[in-house]
Amino acid sequence: MVIIMKFSVLALLLLCFLSMPAFAQEHALAMHGDMKYSANFTHFDYVNPDAPKSGTLRMAGNETFDTLNGFSTKGVAADSLGLLYDSLLEKAQDEPFSMYGALAESVETPEDRSWVIFNIRDTAKWHDGKPVTAADVVWTFEILTTKARPFYKAYYANVENVEALDERRVKFTFDMANNRELPLIVGEMPILPAHYWQDKDFTATTLEPPLGSGPYKIGKIVPGRSIEFTRVQNWWGAELPVFKGRYNFDRVTYDYYRDQNVSLEALFAGEYDFRQEYTAKLWATAYDAPPVNDGRITKKKINNGLPQGMQAFTFNMRLPKFQNIALRKAINYAFDYEWSNKQFAFDAYTRTDSYFENSEMEATGLPEGRELEILEPFRDQLPDSVFTEEFVIPKTDGSGNNRGNLRIAMKLLDDAGYVVGADKVRTHKDTGERLEFEFLVSNTNAAFERWFQPFKQNMERLGIIAGIRIVDASQYINLILAHDYELIIGSWGQSTSPGNEQREYWGSDRADSPGTRNYIGVKDPVVDALIDLIVSAPTREELVLRSRALDRVLLSGWYVIPNWHLAAWRIAYWNKFGLPETQAPYSLGVIDTWWVK
Repeated sequence: MVIIMKFSVLALLLLCFLSMPAFAQEHALAMHGDMKYSANFTHFDYVNPDAPKSGTLRMAGNETFDTLNGFSTKGVAADSLGLLYDSLLEKAQDEPFSMYGALAESVETPEDRSWVIFNIRDTAKWHDGKPVTAADVVWTFEILTTKARPFYKAYYANVENVEALDERRVKFTFDMANNRELPLIVGEMPILPAHYWQDKDFTATTLEPPLGSGPYKIGKIVPGRSIEFTRVQNWWGAELPVFKGRYNFDRVTYDYYRDQNVSLEALFAGEYDFRQEYTAKLWATAYDAPPVNDGRITKKKINNGLPQGMQAFTFNMRLPKFQNIALRKAINYAFDYEWSNKQFAFDAYTRTDSYFENSEMEATGLPEGRELEILEPFRDQLPDSVFTEEFVIPKTDGSGNNRGNLRIAMKLLDDAGYVVGADKVRTHKDTGERLEFEFLVSNTNAAFERWFQPFKQNMERLGIIAGIRIVDASQYINLILAHDYELIIGSWGQSTSPGNEQREYWGSDRADSPGTRNYIGVKDPVVDALIDLIVSAPTREELVLRSRALDRVLLSGWYVIPNWHLAAWRIAYWNKFGLPETQAPYSLGVIDTWWVK
């Protein structure tokens, strides 16, 4: 009898084991739908797999740097430190969100994506020759979510546990199912060497070149002035399909310039090779130089498919003075974008009117169909305008006569209880709050001052005093990290597949945490709920509709004065480079896909 019972238990255990689902090892993951590249692909379509490895790419950096630790909240990090590191997976720049094996040769995950296992290549090495291990991945996750910039803690908030199953297998377990993005975003995490950092302060600034596993390591540096990256000879990843034809320069250097006009003249003088132009006035007027005119420098604009997100003059909602929505709306009416675009940008830009600009996630018209169903449970918590009025940004005829909009703004302020005093400045009749604030800007973005000055004059006509304070880059970063400002230029980039980063942008739990990107200080339970819906979207179609709902709710708050965008790259470069025949729609790819002829 005992023997029979033991046999029955063993049989039951065997049956359970055999009935467990098997998880195939895949070469890649897509957020939704199928991957473009099959398991036997040899290289991405937007590279030249036979590109020669040689030469130097010379770049220009802005302002300065004082640390080579790009993960700490302290200091100003040097450019392109990501070249030092690899991640478990590598993003394809011609798909909305698909990632292919890099450090990991394969990946396993169940249908509900409640966990993911990465199988690390036995060829993956740090620059000191030691192997990259599952223990490194576990250590990296722990240090990034406890000691690094707050972004990482928010981005990986749904990771419940990370464990090394053996030396080469690492498992991430999530606290929720059906968040299709989670396996991909942990796959793109830069992996750091635990043995290198074990006796170092991860939160400190440092000019000691850190150890990595990526295509480049740091060569010569002159603190604050220049940095050199040198290509790693016999790099372990050079022949992988995700890296074939990429990282072709022997050296990549950055020289730092504090003034953009000086920087541009340095390009013409041959001091560096490539420039991406962000100032429309310079693009329109400052490139009449011999090397451009005789063809030694190529100047061109390349349209791209990148979502533009939101760039805007941004209110700090942590301050009582900006709690009144009528005030925020009135200030929006004081900004004459159309005139400023003509005067300062040669009419080059398009006004931004969505937090998901230039993408299918933009909210348009009135909510209907499935989008209305998504918003309906929150009707009692939202203003009626979300359901009854299409959001329309104030516009002018571009003549410089903004009287119509200023009249609307005055009425908004009058109705909200702001009265004009003897000094022609408005105060609130109940609180005595004086309408006065300061626009904080870094000297690297001093070009915004000319946009702000006529805006400032219009506000003065309304009885609002707005000053401008220009500070150096280091001071600006520290003030932003501490959320110590009144009005700033806020910027939120968006991907083709929004997800967990939305928590860092708008999540209530991020509003009062130093160093987060909730620059506005949004604290709205409806926004939090919509973010949860976005990260758990089961299909691409549902992701789009949920993102539109979030866009609509954010716009209804009038938290910002939207700026402008250009869905293109404006570039100038010396004609010493080869470029791939196919341009990736989501990445310019200068450092990683170009080569020296």
